[in-house]
This record gives sequence, structure tokens and C-alpha cells, in this order.
Amino acid sequence: MLLICRDEPAWDKLGVTERQQVYAEMLKLSEELTARGQYLGGFPLHPSSAATSVRVRDGKRLVTDGPFAETREQLGGYMIVDVKDLDEAIAIAARIPLARTSTVEVRPVREGQPS
Repeated sequence: MLLICRDEPAWDKLGVTERQQVYAEMLKLSEELTARGQYLGGFPLHPSSAATSVRVRDGKRLVTDGPFAETREQLGGYMIVDVKDLDEAIAIAARIPLARTSTVEVRPVREGQPS
């Protein structure tokens, strides 16, 4: 899974033309990966201000507005790709336009029961 973490203040400063360019590049990449049978899914997310965090502590549910993480970059979207190894996943992650200004975290999706 490629977790796309963007710097929201920097994203908000981009003009419409720049955002449309990023979108066009993402669309092109996902179409290419789909044609190769590697794109399994993905979507952009609403800004972190639209998030709701849920935690249960001592049997009590705590619900708060916004993300739980205190960080500059927030999860902005994700892509699930089918690749043969980490190197191939890293190569795809490096092609995501937001990797030029933010961070793309590559993380394997675990299958089956926890070990």
C-alpha cells in the first residue's frame, strides 16, 4: 500500500492549475498501472480537518474531531498496488507527484490472522 501523506498547508497554497496537473499525473500513473494489472485501488481523502478520531480507553469511547497524529503531514490518499517486491513499490511511489513535495509511505498489506 502506498500511503500518500501531504503537507496540507503547502497543498492549500497550490493554485487550481497546479492541483489539476497533479491530478492529471496521478490519473496517468493509475491508468498505466491498471493496464499492467498492478493497480488494485485507491482514492484521495478529504483534508484532515474532516477526520474524526475514535479511541477506546478503559472501556470508554473517546471521539474527537480531526486527526489524532500531531504532525505537519497528514494522510491524503492511498494506492494499493500489486508488485513483486519492495523495490518495485518504491519505484512506483517515486512517480507519485506528491512525492516531490510530501511523503509516500510504502507499507505491505498483511494478510491472514495476526501472528
